[in-house]
Amino acid sequence: MSVRYHIRLPDPALARGSDAALSFHAHGADAFAAELEDALRTPALFERWRAMQPEPDEVDPALGVTDPQARVSGAQHTLSIDLVAVTAIPGDILKQRLRLLAGSHWELRNVSRG
Repeated sequence: MSVRYHIRLPDPALARGSDAALSFHAHGADAFAAELEDALRTPALFERWRAMQPEPDEVDPALGVTDPQARVSGAQHTLSIDLVAVTAIPGDILKQRLRLLAGSHWELRNVSRG
């Protein structure tokens, strides 16, 4: 079952993770939405992160779950960006990916059924 996550990037310029190889590179609402959508639909971000771990083979493969049907839209506001992600990926996995992409510079504003 899909869940709708409303996410705000209060200051998009700061929405970068601690490792540039994993972090958002986007500028603008559509680009942030596309990068998050890719992180939910494909294993690319997970695989880059896993390869950086001391024991990659010991990483729980459940952390790499993907949702090929995930959709993310973005809207630019004066100083912030709002993203809406609709996905079947569990919330804890979504949050982990957002921490990799945006560090601590994001807010989960609302969660509802798909």
